[in-house]
Amino acid sequence: MPVLSFADLGGYHSLDLGQCREAGRVRAAQYRSADPYPHIVLDEFIDPQLLRRVISEFPDNSERTCFARDQERLKFQVRPDECDGAATRALFAELNSMPFVTFLSELTGIEGLIADPYFAGAGLHEIRSGGHLSIHADFPRHEIMGLDRRLNLLIYLNDDWQQEYGGALELWDREMRGCRKAVLPVMARAVIFNTEEDTFHGHPDPLTCPPERTRRSIATYYYTAPKRDMMRFERTTDFRARPGSHDKRDWQIMFHHLKADWLPPILQRRRGV
Repeated sequence: MPVLSFADLGGYHSLDLGQCREAGRVRAAQYRSADPYPHIVLDEFIDPQLLRRVISEFPDNSERTCFARDQERLKFQVRPDECDGAATRALFAELNSMPFVTFLSELTGIEGLIADPYFAGAGLHEIRSGGHLSIHADFPRHEIMGLDRRLNLLIYLNDDWQQEYGGALELWDREMRGCRKAVLPVMARAVIFNTEEDTFHGHPDPLTCPPERTRRSIATYYYTAPKRDMMRFERTTDFRARPGSHDKRDWQIMFHHLKADWLPPILQRRRGV
């Protein structure tokens, strides 16, 4: 039985909030105590038949430009909005939905997670034979939304993937001394892990699969708002009196906003002000 079940709503598949919350809660201890950093590997994460519909819609990347650097070679990535398939777009919508974000929060203990409607660096990934992705830590900040990156989700789309093909996701220790876990990218297997400045991962050796095979995956990333300086005054709800009315001015809030807008940060941190 899949970890997360999709209800069929007349051809549209939707996640259940309660089931997502419970699925995350029961696996939370395993996730948070994992080595070398918080992560989990989940087989049959969602129904393989649903994923095979995504595979049937997988775009032809033969005319697309791939990454061709020493650090990442023969890698293609396609955003969901660049895909024509209804199943693909619907699945990505669910991976950005409240039930799924709730699952992630229960699993990881990270509150206030935000899905990425821009799919920066995310979407459908494909790497051809001979390609690789060197060990790395991910970009820490979403350039458009100004958010901190916190989680990666990878779901693999590779039926009958053989170990000799290579392409296992390697999780390295935080000191980059060695690989602590290798995860073969087999069908319907998901990997979820924290993204920090030292959560190193990748599949650094060139794929040795047959030329007609490729390593395919779904990738989505999740963020939180930057931590606020709790010692500073923040603006709050700003009630205003209507001209010529008997509305009461909120002098307390007006004074609060005056401090928030005009006091230098170093003085704001002195709570005696």
